[in-house]
Amino acid sequence: MTSAPPSALPFALIATDLDGTLLRAGDTVSARSYAALATARAAGAQHIIVTGRPVPQVRHVLDDLGYTGLAVCGQGAQVYDTAAARLLHSVALDRELAEVALGKIEAEIGEVYAAVNQEGVDAEMLIGPGYRMWHPHLPTVRVPGRGDLWAAPINKVLLQHPELDDDELTRVARAVVGDLVNVTMAGEHTVELQPPGVSKGSGLALAAEALGVGPSSTIAFGDMPNDIPMFAWAAHGVAMANAHRELIAVADELTLSNEQGLFPV
Repeated sequence: MTSAPPSALPFALIATDLDGTLLRAGDTVSARSYAALATARAAGAQHIIVTGRPVPQVRHVLDDLGYTGLAVCGQGAQVYDTAAARLLHSVALDRELAEVALGKIEAEIGEVYAAVNQEGVDAEMLIGPGYRMWHPHLPTVRVPGRGDLWAAPINKVLLQHPELDDDELTRVARAVVGDLVNVTMAGEHTVELQPPGVSKGSGLALAAEALGVGPSSTIAFGDMPNDIPMFAWAAHGVAMANAHRELIAVADELTLSNEQGLFPV
């Protein structure tokens, strides 16, 4: 890995994941991260948030940060203009395709528990039977049956298995339905199915184009395998100290943990 400090690199755009990267426990941001981003902005760089959370689950964080730029949300399916409070881009996951994918996965490993993020800036996260919500700060609606998950357009499906860990569930799901949907691990107990071709990398590319910035001028920070496409697009990828081993393996650099913050200032 390289060890050059960010000040030695000409990055016009700083892309940061949220959970496990910019955010600490309780959806807070360290003073070090606030200072690092303020220093970068003062030097003329732009900051863009790239998160797996859909817009309804991230707006309170953006408000608390005083963030008014573009945000890539929903694992790359949404590009959201926070200042105008509107979606500039959104890709839905075909519900019939999602149901077929779940059926194929269950034929391989038995019952899985599922939840969905619905489309839209005011949409709900629906939780199916057996699915356990691990993030206490995200609002959810529990539904009685699997069929209720498909009541309205969705942008992704979240999976859990009663026995398999996240890595194994991701591996199996990708082997079984990776030709139908994009399968990614976004965090602890968070394995997701997204529209084919949709990733944080594709979403960041769209948002960066709108900002007039290319990959050669972008540095990205992340902590989980769903950040790999973002690292592949950006010129420089920085993994947090708490990052998943798969992301560390492709990172250009390793920095502090999310509890400590981004680069020292």
